[in-house]
Amino acid sequence: MFRGFAAALIVGASILFGGAAEARVYKIEILSTEPAFGGASFGQAGPYDRLIGRAHGALDPADPANAIIQDLSLAPRNAQGQIEYATDIEILKPHETARGNRILMFEVNNRGNKLALGAFNEGVTGNVLDRNGLVSPGDGWLMRQGYTLIWFGWEMDVLPKLGHLGLAPIVAKNLDGSALTGVVRAELITAKPTPTLPLSASQQVQSYPEGTYDAYPTANLDNSAPAPDGFVPTLTARAREQDPREPIANADWSFGTCEADKPAVPDEKHICHPKGFQPGRLYELIYRAKDPTVGGVGFAATRDLGAFFRDSARDDDGAANPVYRPDTLALIEGSSQSGRMIRSLLALGFNRDERGKRVFDAAYPHIGGGLMPLNIRFAQPLRAWGEQVDHLYPAYDFPFTYARQTDPLSLRTQGLFDRCRATQTCPKLFHVATALEMWEGRQSLGLTDPLGTRDVADPPEARTFIMASTQHGAAALPLPTHAPFGNCQQQGNPNPQVWTMRALLTALTDWARDGAAPPDGVAPRIADGALVAADQVKFPEIPANSYGGVERPAMSPMRTYDTLHVLDFGPLFRPEDSSGVITREPPGVGTAAYGVLVPQVDADGNDIGGVRSTFLRAPIGTYTGWNLGRKDRFENGLCNLQGSFVPFAATRAERLAAGDPRLSIEERYPDKQSYVAVFEAGARDLTAMRLLLPEDAALLVERARAEGVRKGP
Repeated sequence: MFRGFAAALIVGASILFGGAAEARVYKIEILSTEPAFGGASFGQAGPYDRLIGRAHGALDPADPANAIIQDLSLAPRNAQGQIEYATDIEILKPHETARGNRILMFEVNNRGNKLALGAFNEGVTGNVLDRNGLVSPGDGWLMRQGYTLIWFGWEMDVLPKLGHLGLAPIVAKNLDGSALTGVVRAELITAKPTPTLPLSASQQVQSYPEGTYDAYPTANLDNSAPAPDGFVPTLTARAREQDPREPIANADWSFGTCEADKPAVPDEKHICHPKGFQPGRLYELIYRAKDPTVGGVGFAATRDLGAFFRDSARDDDGAANPVYRPDTLALIEGSSQSGRMIRSLLALGFNRDERGKRVFDAAYPHIGGGLMPLNIRFAQPLRAWGEQVDHLYPAYDFPFTYARQTDPLSLRTQGLFDRCRATQTCPKLFHVATALEMWEGRQSLGLTDPLGTRDVADPPEARTFIMASTQHGAAALPLPTHAPFGNCQQQGNPNPQVWTMRALLTALTDWARDGAAPPDGVAPRIADGALVAADQVKFPEIPANSYGGVERPAMSPMRTYDTLHVLDFGPLFRPEDSSGVITREPPGVGTAAYGVLVPQVDADGNDIGGVRSTFLRAPIGTYTGWNLGRKDRFENGLCNLQGSFVPFAATRAERLAAGDPRLSIEERYPDKQSYVAVFEAGARDLTAMRLLLPEDAALLVERARAEGVRKGP
């Protein structure tokens, strides 16, 4: 991947532009075409092709459609006064285009990674490199439905490792050509003791090898010399986000790389701390950086690529659009970081092309509550939200809902659909989230007023679905059989999402393409008693146990959730658009809190509201959207992106011996038939609600009949 990445780093007059001054993709290069998945055939869609190529586009900085892009006027221009961008692209399409389902599914990759196959196809295997290389189709569901998948780069800090897709960096400069500088706050996390970290060492990317993601270089290698305005960089550490920051003397660290018993080597994008960075510590570096990228171009590139592939038969040079059909629709989908990117793309008006036409007909933001602060000078799109890590980044700000409402804390009246409603370019939208986003991601604010006092309905173009008792991404099986359970106190939550995900994608496709009425949204609500303050959750007292031979601690009585206050990033930041220039780090934190709520649970500790899967309707344990950090890993704070699973005792005697109030397996399901009956009834109800596909219901019920009561999660 990234065959043209290095060449595209020089963006400007070296790339020829052959068209009028408008925001668009003007050149598509398909560099290779090969049979996908070894030539396998997928039902009526037949075999698929994998296309690898490159796209070139240009933006007019004077076009009102691009006026919101931060620092676009400071980007390098070609001879026509345009700002050029270049990105690698990848396409997965039916070999015979006519056999597809007329839907171009644009996945917004997550930090360069392709996630769609794993989100919708059961049984996708392999590591990150395999998944980005499209090695395993799993059960091939997306292909059997006939979707054409398109991937592209949109994020400029992604580097060409592990098959990642990124957008070639466009660096903003002062008008005199000198380097732009500004304050940057980098939270640094490590999984193992080390004296050196890259400045991009965030919680979100610590499992990837170094050199996978870029960082802004320091403007001055000397960390002790005050800038002309008196600024001096600082490094602090703390065990929990809520703890006081403990300063680390500037004499004890430097910008550079280092090894034990060797002098540091100066480096603009690394930090050396000879005493060693330690796991379970939150290090916060505030420094003056240089050379910001024009991150908002990522929104414009997404817009222009969507418009080109859906509507243009050829590029300016006459090269054919390989996926063009005159009756094609475009659907944009993305998970987590990518879901937030979709929400911000809509909020900032980038679903309208230069002709005033809607770009994406449908949108499927998944586990993506909050917003994507991409359109900021020195933007850090790798960062997210979190109760312990990334807590103070601008990834969550009003507006929270697609509907327009007034915020009593910021005193603004807004909705995420304001701009697309004004131009009649809103897509049909399914917002799909898990219970974890309720606890750690403040997702309830997308369901209520800002103070959490009343339910707020989605606008007609949108539906919200909350998958009950699920975590950010289902824990992989088999679960670990002994502590430590990663960074957490309990085993992770394996409650699957895939069956709900593809039922909803089918319904969204039918709505956008065929005009079929969509199912109603399904989410916990205040009026139903299913959405409550954290201290009102009636969670059972689950004791320490060794069910199945796995030693587990008692479930903590703490009801920790991710709070939210108005953040002040300085006068040049525009919170209404998550855009502008940050001049205050760390941000000022308002005293009044938003009304974040969480799901109420049943006697087993499972959520009562939202989409309750077949596995939750015939449970073998408690599935939560939260887990707590273990000792020396942000202890008792929310364990990042992890839920919990605690099985039921096998027998009544076992549960009574443990003091467990939850009924045992034998008390719930005296025999195989009783379990299958409960499971089948749940599948039947979900199918009637269009939250489970009939063929998937038949498959799952057949497995239940064959296997009986599940022995594991």
